[in-house]
Amino acid sequence: MITLKPFKAIRPQKELVEKVVSLPYDVMNIEEAKEMAKGNPYNFLHVTRAEIDIEELKNPYSEIVYKKSKENLYKMVDENILFKDKEPRFYIYRQTMNGRAQTGIVGCASVDDYLNGKIKKHEFTRYEKEIDRINHFDYCDANTEPIFLTYKKDEVINNIINRWTEFHLPEYMFNTKDGVKHILWCVTDNLVIEQIQLQFKKVDSLYIADGHHRTESAVKVALKRRAQFPNYTGQEEYNYFMTVTFPHEDLYIMDYNRVVKDLNGLSEMDFIEKVKENFLIEKVEGQFKPEKQHTFGMFLEGQWCKLEAKPETYINKDIISRLDVSILQKYLLHPILGIDDPRSNKRIDFVGGIRGLAELEQRTISDMKVAFSMYPTTIEELIEIADKGEVMPPKSTWFEPKLLSGLFIHTLDTEYLL
Repeated sequence: MITLKPFKAIRPQKELVEKVVSLPYDVMNIEEAKEMAKGNPYNFLHVTRAEIDIEELKNPYSEIVYKKSKENLYKMVDENILFKDKEPRFYIYRQTMNGRAQTGIVGCASVDDYLNGKIKKHEFTRYEKEIDRINHFDYCDANTEPIFLTYKKDEVINNIINRWTEFHLPEYMFNTKDGVKHILWCVTDNLVIEQIQLQFKKVDSLYIADGHHRTESAVKVALKRRAQFPNYTGQEEYNYFMTVTFPHEDLYIMDYNRVVKDLNGLSEMDFIEKVKENFLIEKVEGQFKPEKQHTFGMFLEGQWCKLEAKPETYINKDIISRLDVSILQKYLLHPILGIDDPRSNKRIDFVGGIRGLAELEQRTISDMKVAFSMYPTTIEELIEIADKGEVMPPKSTWFEPKLLSGLFIHTLDTEYLL
C-alpha cells in the first residue's frame, strides 16, 4: 500500500513559466549554470544553484550558499513570480521528446514508505552529496526539486490520467530549448483526487528512477524535524517529499557512457591484447552505438571499434553480473585499466547519452584517452534488481527527458511559505 498525497504547490505565474523553469541542479557544473541563468533573474537555478549569485566563492557548500537559496526563493514568492495554490492538488505532468511521451502524477510520497522499503532504490548514495541537498532543503524549508519515481503499469491509474488530460485544459504548455514539450494539468476535482489516492493504496511498490540523493536528503530532513519535534503527528508536510510518478512503460533510459584518462601504463597494442581475452574486437567505419546487450563501442586514437563480450562473461550469471555496466567494469575497466571503484576513482568520468557520441570523441581529444559507448540498462532490469533489494553499479542509468525544476515546489513547515 502506497501513500501518495496531494499538496499545495508553489509554482510560476503562467506568463513567466518559461523564464522560471530550469534543468535539475545536478546535470551541469557551475560555469554551465551561470551561462544558463545569465540575464534571467527569474531562472530557478538562482534557487537550486545559488552559488552562481555569489562572487569569489571558495566553497560551494558553505552556509552562505544555502542562505542565498532561501533568500532567492522567498524573493520570488514576495515578488509574485511564484504563487501557492490555495487547496491541495495533484498535478499531471507530461513530457514529450522525439515523439515519445511520458505522463506522471505530481504528488507527495511518504517518508515512512521509503523507510519501510515500499519505495525502492537501485543505487547507493554518497553522504557528502546528500549533505548538500539536506542543507539546501532545510534552509529553504522546501523540496525545491521533485524525485523521479515509477510504478508498474496500472490500467486504473492510467485511465484516470487519460480521462483528465483529454477533457481538461492544461495549466502550462511550452517547449524548452532542447525540443522537449512540457504540459501540466491541475487536478482540482476532489473525487478524482480521492480516486488517485485510493488506487495508489493498491500499489505494492514505487521505484526511484532518478534522484536517490534528493530522496535520502528529503528523508533525513524529515528525521531531523521529527527529532526536533518529538510530538509530531505524522501529518506535517516534512513527513512527505515531492515526486513525479510515472508508469514504467513510459520511461526511456539512455546509455550512460564511460571515458578513462589513460591506459594504466599500457601501450595501445598491449591494451588491445588484454581486451581480446574477454571481448571480440572489430574495427568499424564511423561511430559505433551498441544496438544490443553485451556489445560496446570503444573509441581509441581516433578509431571506433565494436567490442562483443564473450559468452562466458554473462551466461549463467545473476542479473547484476549480466548488466553491461558490470561486464565492462569486471572484465575491462578494473583488471586492465585499474578503475577499482568507479564511484571514487578520479581517472574515470561518465557521459550521459543525451550528449551523443561526438562528446565521447571530444573528451578523448581534450582530457581523456579512451571512451566506451554502452547499450542502455532497461527499466525491467531496474525493477527486478530493486525488488531483490539489490543495487546496480554506479552510473547505470540515464533517464531522459529530465524533470524540470521550478515548475512546482513543496513547502515543509515554515509559516512564511504556508
